[in-house]
Amino acid sequence: MSGFDTDWPADSAEFCPHPDALDTFVVGTYKLESSPQTDTVHAPGDEAADVLGTPPPATRTLQRRRGKCLLFRVEEGDRFNILQETELPAILDMKWCHRAPSASPVLGIADSEGHVTLHELRIDEPRIRQLQTVSCASSDILCLSLDWSNRRSPTTGLGNLIVSLSNGSLSLLQPENSVGLAVADSWHAHNYEPWISAWDYWNTNVVYSGGDDLKMKAWDIRQGGSAPLFVNRRFDAGVTTVQSHPHIEHILAVGSYDNTVRLFDTRKPLVPLTQVDVGGGAWRVKWHPSPARKDDLLVACMHDGFKVVKFDFGSGDDPSSVLSSSERPWKLVKRFDEHASLAYGADWSFAGDRGEDGTLVASCSFYDHKLHLWRA
Repeated sequence: MSGFDTDWPADSAEFCPHPDALDTFVVGTYKLESSPQTDTVHAPGDEAADVLGTPPPATRTLQRRRGKCLLFRVEEGDRFNILQETELPAILDMKWCHRAPSASPVLGIADSEGHVTLHELRIDEPRIRQLQTVSCASSDILCLSLDWSNRRSPTTGLGNLIVSLSNGSLSLLQPENSVGLAVADSWHAHNYEPWISAWDYWNTNVVYSGGDDLKMKAWDIRQGGSAPLFVNRRFDAGVTTVQSHPHIEHILAVGSYDNTVRLFDTRKPLVPLTQVDVGGGAWRVKWHPSPARKDDLLVACMHDGFKVVKFDFGSGDDPSSVLSSSERPWKLVKRFDEHASLAYGADWSFAGDRGEDGTLVASCSFYDHKLHLWRA
C-alpha cells in the first residue's frame, strides 16, 4: 500500500461527525522551514519542535512553521479524493465541533502561532471557509491541542473549547455573540509543554491536561485554574494524550511517551484500572464513536504504528469493576504497520461498520508524510 503523499509532514486526522458529511475528513500538516537570514536565535518551543520533526539545538536560524488543512471525501471502495488545501501556520491539532444536524459543521484548528481558527464546512460545495481567528497567546507560542466540550450533547451553536499552549498554559474559549469564540480564562497548568487538554464529556465543568512534566491534572473551570482537582505524578515519561469515554461514564484513556496506555476511573484517578504496553509512545487515543463498539480504542503509537485495543468492560452497571477484576482485561485486535515514520494522526469514521470489515480509519505519519485509509 503506497498511501497518499500529503507533501508536508502529517500529524492530525479527523473525520467529520455531522450526519450529512460522514464521508468527509481532514488532515493537518506541519512543515518547518529555515529563514534565509543568517542570524541565529533561540527558538521558542524547542521541545515541541523536537517532537514534531526538528532537532532542538540551543541556537539555530530563524524558522517558520507552515501547515495545511487538507479536506478529503471518501468515495466507493474506500477510495478518497482531495477537495481543498487551506494554508495556515503549522497545525498541531484539529477537532470537529459536534453540532446538531440543522447546523453546519465547524472545525477548530490549533496552530503554531498561538491561534485557534474556526472553519465552517459548506457541505454542498464542499469546501471549508474560515470563520474566525482567536488569539490565545503571542505568535511565538504554539497551540498544542484542543477539545470541544459538547461531544455527548451536540448543539446548534458552539461548545466550549479547551486549548493547551507550549508556554504551559491552558486557555478556555467560550461562545460569544452566537457567532464565534472568545478567550474566557487562561491559567498556568504545567511547567513543561502540556501536550494535551481534554474535557470530561460527562461533566463539562472539568478538563484534564497532561504534559512533559510527567503529570496529569484535572481542573474545574469554575475555579479559574486556581488549583487542580488532582495531580497524578505516577508516569515514567510525558503525558501526551487523554480522552474521556463518550459512552461509559468515569472512564479515561491516557497515553504517554512511556509506551503505555492507562485507563483510569475518574473517581480514583491516581491508580490505573489497567494498562497496556502499546510498543511505542502513545500520541493519540480515540474511543470508537459507536456505543456498540465501546470496548475499542484506536491508538497512534508513534514508533510502532497504529493499533486497536479491545477492553473488557462487561455488560453490567460497573464497567470499572469488571475491568479491574478481569484476569485479562484487554487484547490487541488490530495493528496497521504500513506507515514508515512516526504515527501521529488517527481517527475513526462516524459512518459505522461495513459488515465484518469494520469501521473506516484514517491514519497519517510524519517524516514520510503519508495518509492511509483502512478498516478495523
